[in-house]
Amino acid sequence: MTLAAVAKLGFVADLLSHPTQLGYINGLALTILIGQLPKLFGFSVEGDGLFAEAAGFVRGVVDGETVPAALAIGAGGLLLILLLRRFLPKIPGILLAVAGAIAAVTVFDLDVRVVGTLPQGFPPFTLPHATDLGLLAAGALGITLVSVTDTISTASTFAARSGQEVRGNREMLGIGAANIAAGFFQGFPVSTSGSRTAVAFQAGARSQLTGLVGAAAITLMLVFAPGLLRNLPQPILAAVVIAASLSLADVAGLRRLWRQRRMEFALAAAAFVGVAVVGVLPGIAVAVGLSVLNVFRRLWWPYRTELGRPAGVNGYHDVRVFPDAARVPGIVVFRFDAPLIFANARTFRDEVRALAHAADKPRYIVIAAEPVTDVDTTAADMLKELDEELNAAGISLVIAGMKTPVRAKVDRYQLTRTIDPAHFYPTVEDAVSALREDAR
Repeated sequence: MTLAAVAKLGFVADLLSHPTQLGYINGLALTILIGQLPKLFGFSVEGDGLFAEAAGFVRGVVDGETVPAALAIGAGGLLLILLLRRFLPKIPGILLAVAGAIAAVTVFDLDVRVVGTLPQGFPPFTLPHATDLGLLAAGALGITLVSVTDTISTASTFAARSGQEVRGNREMLGIGAANIAAGFFQGFPVSTSGSRTAVAFQAGARSQLTGLVGAAAITLMLVFAPGLLRNLPQPILAAVVIAASLSLADVAGLRRLWRQRRMEFALAAAAFVGVAVVGVLPGIAVAVGLSVLNVFRRLWWPYRTELGRPAGVNGYHDVRVFPDAARVPGIVVFRFDAPLIFANARTFRDEVRALAHAADKPRYIVIAAEPVTDVDTTAADMLKELDEELNAAGISLVIAGMKTPVRAKVDRYQLTRTIDPAHFYPTVEDAVSALREDAR
């Protein structure tokens, strides 16, 4: 993980759009909820995945595996946490619920699963054997790949909820340093945890200092009071996690996406299904893949339209917005809102061909090139062939408003050997004014 930070792989955070983060976090909330329900009812289930765990929970309830005392503690604690959060948010509901559950188990000797006494003492410092490094390398690489995506995804999601910004490389550097330290004390590899993060966030945590405080508290407990939480019932822990998962869900955000943009709602729904059905970690890959595909889709099929001159408005504007905008006879002004690259070169060519074969055949097709921020070699070859095709039909291709860096690329591609250099204009207005008389 530390090497990943040095390699600047934190850009993964930029691959998660808000809709996919929203779907991911709602899927994570549902996964956490279903996974904790059996513990709340006092039994455990065997199952891998949301559906298997849900089915196991239903079978356990139907078969009478519910432990009444566990359910009473878990449900009572959950109700207390939710009520205090809703009506008295300044009172630490989680702390009261945990303390009350420990007291109930201690006083009434309830038959529920408890945490038990923790191992005493600080883990000893141990140097790893050099002979083991080769055997561990492959596993470490797999853990790193999982940790990178899990860390960045979870951090990005919670940062968005609190208005903060994720620095992916620093997140990975922190996780990497923690894993190095854990390795010297015979610890397990660590990463972020959606459930623990949700609990901390719901309790008011807003910075990494929470982790340091928690680590210090656990260390003191291991050294001086390993039996302090021996009567802590597991159902109350499930209640704490369930309460956190409920606060994690953002159904209102999904409804807002449904109203504002159905395509992005579909992305959120797909990310939700990916996390809920195939699992959290594969769901992260689904979310990242969907974000990348959405970017590619926008490049492949960008917004394109004709432009006209509306009455009382300066300049040329979208005829879909101004359907009564005037068009100049013999001239079609066409805008393509994307860089012109291999992915959309055919789309651009087909749109221009359709304009050239319209009932009112134009003399000039003016490309409003302000939104075109790039032209790659594939698009340059397409423009060369398209211009020759249009010239054969008695139509000239005209470029207006192309940015200087893009024009420099066009010159480097030697496109001006095909497209008349005189057919490059600084603005659409300049192009139409110069071509108006000849177009009639």
